[in-house]
Amino acid sequence: MPGNSQRKGAIRKTSKGPTAGSGGRVKRGLEGKGPTPKAKDRPYHKAYKDAQRSERRAPTRTRKKTSDVEWIAGRNAVVEALREGVPVTAVHVAEGAERDGRLREAFRLASEKGIGLLEVPRGELDRITSGAVHQGLVAKIPAYEYAHPDDLLEAAAANNEKPLIVVLDQITDPRNLGAIVRSAAGFGAHGVVIPERRAAGMTAAAWKTSAGAAARIPVAQTVNLVRQLKAYQDAGCMVIGLAADGDVSLPDLDLADGPLVVVVGAEGGGLSRLVEETCDQIVSIPMANTLESLNAGVAASVTLYAIAQARA
Repeated sequence: MPGNSQRKGAIRKTSKGPTAGSGGRVKRGLEGKGPTPKAKDRPYHKAYKDAQRSERRAPTRTRKKTSDVEWIAGRNAVVEALREGVPVTAVHVAEGAERDGRLREAFRLASEKGIGLLEVPRGELDRITSGAVHQGLVAKIPAYEYAHPDDLLEAAAANNEKPLIVVLDQITDPRNLGAIVRSAAGFGAHGVVIPERRAAGMTAAAWKTSAGAAARIPVAQTVNLVRQLKAYQDAGCMVIGLAADGDVSLPDLDLADGPLVVVVGAEGGGLSRLVEETCDQIVSIPMANTLESLNAGVAASVTLYAIAQARA
């Protein structure tokens, strides 16, 4: 019957719907897919895999902190810390403590610097200071955040200056560390590097001796001192060590105006053997009396002054 007949060429409907024509499909096929990704961005390309391996091998630069907060105990010690710019974050005073001149000065300095003042039971001060003689007054210092040794080179580059870095070998007295940090800041060094183990760290005593200079110059830690010295040499620095029996006298040093690392050893012990062998030159400070010797802090200060004069 005419009503049931199908016209020739008509689209035949099925359960899957009408058969798609070629127009839309061809159009989509001709559309561009954007620029071809670079080799290093293609997951199955050798360049991509090589880049991934390099990233896994690259050391992660992290800033290390001292393990915990530190407490300065005693009225004189707290007042001196506040005067010298030690980064105190809080001052705790015992309930009922006698208000003498030192306590009033501590209150005034804390107020001027915006440091919180908290009155606590005396037993709490005994606990947080492990029974130290605190005289009813303690100050809280946060964990020190150490720089990465490479930061010191970057600081010099940012100022378009030749690096001057001070490295300490076997310095265990925090007061010597603080004095050297103060001299390094005063004579234009870009930072101080200390070993992570068996060496003085940035404690309250070091902060106090630095007279606040530790807030102006970075102190970095390294796991392996010899390896770090070689890394500085690879970066173009010359490394000199200070010793009484040096090959070169300080006035005759001709490396002062170039990229330089100055290694200071402990008083008495001097430089460790491997560190001394790594140095490019061993420099001595001439003395009027051969029996006299300088402690580490003074030796570093004299040397940095001579270098600053040569660079001026």
